[in-house]
Amino acid sequence: MGQPMAGHMVANGFDVIAYDVDADRLATAAAAGAASASGLAELTTSSDIIVACLRTDDQMESVAVELAVHGKAGQLVVVAGTHSLDFMQRLAAIFKPKEMRLIDAPVVFGAQGAKDGNLLSLCGGDTADVERARPVMMSYSRGVEHVGPLGAGQLAKTCNNLLHWVHCVANFETLAIAKRYGVDAQRMREVLLKCPGDNGTLRRWDSTRFTWQEKDMDFVLDLAQNGGLVLPLTGQIDQLIKTLTAADVADLLYGPECSYLGRRVAPLAKAEGGL
Repeated sequence: MGQPMAGHMVANGFDVIAYDVDADRLATAAAAGAASASGLAELTTSSDIIVACLRTDDQMESVAVELAVHGKAGQLVVVAGTHSLDFMQRLAAIFKPKEMRLIDAPVVFGAQGAKDGNLLSLCGGDTADVERARPVMMSYSRGVEHVGPLGAGQLAKTCNNLLHWVHCVANFETLAIAKRYGVDAQRMREVLLKCPGDNGTLRRWDSTRFTWQEKDMDFVLDLAQNGGLVLPLTGQIDQLIKTLTAADVADLLYGPECSYLGRRVAPLAKAEGGL
């Protein structure tokens, strides 16, 4: 995600200094016009705004600790990765002694959105900090939404992710019915896209990556538990989404048959009630 985002920053006229532990990715960013830093120390001392896009809390925390060592008062860190609310407060504590600024700005619309420069940034933090980073974020985003205080961007991302995985399961079960009764699932999908049941996940289902569903649902379940919420559907989605893959979706949409929860889904014969 970070690699194409950096490319869009360069294309929009920003002076970008990139760093990645993966030399190939760093070389790709350099080929797009970004300068290459030898490490986080050089990147930190040379940057006013730092956009960090990392996969896990451990990775982000490790980077944050080093950024804080070399950082200076007023420097702004934009966390574009997906993390928990509690984690954002931990990051704030790391940067506070240096009086560094922090916002969370996770993005939605995935890898294709990053490639197209058409992400949506969901932000939490002080208004002045969000506005300061807005031009940078707009270089790779269709829009920047300031949701609330620090952590609110991550909350919005988690809410979106829950809806996405709910839709994945609901879409699959819905189109499995169509397939079972003899209507081509892809044709039914095309029809449903024109109906009130349309959803963004259904529109982009071919490009859905079943990569982060467990991480996403862990965040949701933690919020429910910590907030004393009883969310029975969420618990079911957490279990069901673990059974689906991109190959299952492809089989459902384009194959003669598919499987769901270990059971074969193929068109019924007319004598069995199929169309």
